[in-house]
Amino acid sequence: MTVRLRVVLDRVAGTNDPDLTIASAELVSALVHTAPRGCRVAGIDGRETPNAVPPEGLVDVWRAPVGRRELATAWRMGVSLGGSGGMIHSPSLMAPLVRHDRTHDHDQTVVTVWSLEAWTHPQRLDRADAAWQRAMLKRAVRFADAVVVPTHAMAAELAEIAPLGGRIRVIAGAPRTGFRVPADAPGRARTLGLPERYIAVAGSITDPEGLIPALRAASDLDVDVVVAGGGNDDPARVGELADANGLSGHRVRTPSLIDASDRAAVLHGALAVVAASEAPVFPWRALEALAVGAPLIAAKTAQNEELVGDGAYLTARGDSDDVAEALRRVIEDEDFAARLRVLSEDRSRAFSWRDAAERVWQLHAEL
Repeated sequence: MTVRLRVVLDRVAGTNDPDLTIASAELVSALVHTAPRGCRVAGIDGRETPNAVPPEGLVDVWRAPVGRRELATAWRMGVSLGGSGGMIHSPSLMAPLVRHDRTHDHDQTVVTVWSLEAWTHPQRLDRADAAWQRAMLKRAVRFADAVVVPTHAMAAELAEIAPLGGRIRVIAGAPRTGFRVPADAPGRARTLGLPERYIAVAGSITDPEGLIPALRAASDLDVDVVVAGGGNDDPARVGELADANGLSGHRVRTPSLIDASDRAAVLHGALAVVAASEAPVFPWRALEALAVGAPLIAAKTAQNEELVGDGAYLTARGDSDDVAEALRRVIEDEDFAARLRVLSEDRSRAFSWRDAAERVWQLHAEL
């Protein structure tokens, strides 16, 4: 008897977030390659669109009779449109969360939460998106067999938000497989217009609290700032934020870093990478900084302590003076910076999509 794990595909789960799109595709590929004997991976997708090619290794793909937007609305209302049943795993909250019988029919549905901003900082999200996430978590409370989060710190916060009991499970994400410094990094730096000496900030204008400590810290140092966020920040707004915090806007760059190799080149070439955000969001850029062996300075939050451990210089939360002191030490002490690079790269080995996939298979076996 062949067991099928039906995975909600990235075109359904992650089209609004590049990081989720990558994570979804990476997880599907890893699940295919780690499938236990007698197990196969199938897909759940929206209505077929032109040039939509299913990931390699799937035994089949069930397609909804409607597109993603309509499917999201239907699933929010509890209408499965024929997509429920069997073992379902979603790399987001996008799933047919409806009543099912795990005991007799062996049906099970597992969803994933990568961010709690819809509950803690809803103003940072599109209003409709935040409302949809909150509604889907309510359905998960009623119908999900497990809810996956990437850290124990986020699990503790989620337990305060939703009465999920023992159904919360922790499975961390990872950088894109093969995320490394490209051979043409110097050329990419020139194309991106990077300054000679700069620090990279893992942040976004939508999370100004994550940018401000680094902007203030850099104002007294002879370095420029490159914002290494999602690549969609408005340079004018970032410049205004810099000016308001003592750093001339012309010393800040906001290149588009959708391309993974561009991000790797930026992070590796930085004198230091600052991840000062305290938001309850999985820190994709921080893990990418570890992967390329960049000296990482991060806010001392429960999540960062759990993820980066001694692979980063942890600073007091929200303290720009502490960030500035950390930057001075990294910039001026070459031996210390070299040690941080070694620790950073070593810590990065703790994260892989293969390990995540194996834990997903184990979770469904336990259920």
